[in-house]
Amino acid sequence: MVDLDGDLTCKTWTVAEAAEAAGVTPDVIYQWKRRGKIKPVNERGWPRYRALDILKAEAATRERAHRAA
Repeated sequence: MVDLDGDLTCKTWTVAEAAEAAGVTPDVIYQWKRRGKIKPVNERGWPRYRALDILKAEAATRERAHRAA
């Protein structure tokens, strides 16, 4: 279970955590990265993404698809 409490501008998530929080598969997170919707905050190692960026990308995707939360 991903923790959505606290300051989401500073919190970072792994691909798996980001996917769980957004309700998508890890492949979608990689697609968002390739399309430039999100970018990792670290330069080396396993990618980590800013929680707020993930939630914004998910909301924008949902809005474009005309889906409700």
